[in-house]
Amino acid sequence: MGLKIFFDVDYTILAVDNSLRPGTRDTFEKLISDGHDVYIWSGVGLRNAEIRHHDLEDLVSGVYRKPIQNYVAGLLEFDVPHWPDFVIDDYPEIVETFGGVVCQPYYFRSASDDEMERIYGIISEFAETGESAQVGYRAATNGRPPTQE
Repeated sequence: MGLKIFFDVDYTILAVDNSLRPGTRDTFEKLISDGHDVYIWSGVGLRNAEIRHHDLEDLVSGVYRKPIQNYVAGLLEFDVPHWPDFVIDDYPEIVETFGGVVCQPYYFRSASDDEMERIYGIISEFAETGESAQVGYRAATNGRPPTQE
């Protein structure tokens, strides 16, 4: 069974100038090929326009507002229909809540950035073993509430 993987937008897949982090499309394609679902969420609201602008709509299963506090309760408050199995974000607290990768912030366009390749490796390891020893991986600190799928 595949994971429901939630990616943050600002400084995770997009830089300040709205440039897409190198390797994002390729990583999304590989994750989907591996049987996972890719979701986008953002603490500043729905980011459908950005996903459309970067031609990622065919790879994204849903776009949601991300809770920026009270993360678990925020899933219900913001009508996020899925419990995140794995989160990729530059903000450690939400990653530690649900489990996933604290990524290096992507502030400025950089052709040499290879963070997505590293993230894909961590997700692959987690999907296979249920954990990872890689830098940036965080295990979840909250259990799944019974009201979520």
